[in-house]
Amino acid sequence: MADKKYVVSLRTVAERVGLAPCSVSAILNNTPASSAIPQGTKERVFRAAGELNYRPNLWARSLRTKRTRLVAAITPDIGRASVARVVAGAQQLLHRRGYLLALGAFDCGSEWNTIPIQLQQRGIEGVIAIDAILPQELELPVASMDLECMTFGEPMADDMRTWLSELGESAAETVLRQIEKDDVPRRMKVVPKLPRAYFDLPNVNLGAEVDAREQA
Repeated sequence: MADKKYVVSLRTVAERVGLAPCSVSAILNNTPASSAIPQGTKERVFRAAGELNYRPNLWARSLRTKRTRLVAAITPDIGRASVARVVAGAQQLLHRRGYLLALGAFDCGSEWNTIPIQLQQRGIEGVIAIDAILPQELELPVASMDLECMTFGEPMADDMRTWLSELGESAAETVLRQIEKDDVPRRMKVVPKLPRAYFDLPNVNLGAEVDAREQA
């Protein structure tokens, strides 16, 4: 009979470093309580967690903290290259901050009434809306942007791809500010400030060009 797979728990890490599980949890989750713990102790805990290949039980954590750390990107067309670049940038920042990005392609006309229910039932904490107008009854932090008024040539230049990724990071940061701070207004608009390379593209939308020059 095969041996049972050895599971490394929070208690396992605590025993390795000689601390209480609650102290190890505070360090690994970077809670306010961890600010009183010496940096050397924190480094010892992180080193032990790495050596033991500790993986937190995210489901148990969400039940305990009432947090899922899930953010959704909502768009009518997830296959557009410009949208994909924005989503990639958002995902990178969210990953660094300990969040997970969920993708949703909604027809904001026919599925209008179901969007709030579906997002809230899945524990989504915030939404990045790309070319999507969400129902007002959706009581979640929202960062929205409009890319439909812009023209993007294919293949994209490197600086355009970089700009779109940075726009995604900005949108993710806007949502996280709303999630993590109670005094930040919800439903914030992320206004793209276009790079100079944009104006070299053929058939650029004149309205977008005027708006961008006014922002410069």
